[in-house]
Amino acid sequence: MARVTVEDCIDKVPNRFELVLLSSHRSRQISAGSAISVDRDNDKNPVVALREIADEQLSPGDLKEDLIHSLQKHVEVDEPEDEMEMAETETIVAGDATAEQPTETEEAPQITFDSLSEDELLAGIQGLVPPERNDEF
Repeated sequence: MARVTVEDCIDKVPNRFELVLLSSHRSRQISAGSAISVDRDNDKNPVVALREIADEQLSPGDLKEDLIHSLQKHVEVDEPEDEMEMAETETIVAGDATAEQPTETEEAPQITFDSLSEDELLAGIQGLVPPERNDEF
């Protein structure tokens, strides 16, 4: 392939913006020392990256995953649970009779909120002082 154009790559990556993101990411990888899979032919890194995408030497899906991974600042790592926690969850999930279930005699704690009558609420609202008028607001 003498010249690489967007049309050569657009059938592999249909979105032009995504193509630019993927090829620039691959170009940075090449600049960092990653091995290239096509002949350089005295081309610059962005052209080599586009040629690799056009020749299907690289999977766009793999490039996309690598790009996302490189941009992540916080990666969540699954930590193994303690054996006790795992045993408790297995017991509850399995529906074992030994699982601690609330009995019929035990009642859930009642949650109560302060209640206001309409008159008390109206009196409270009328007692509020409106904010001062200002040119900035």
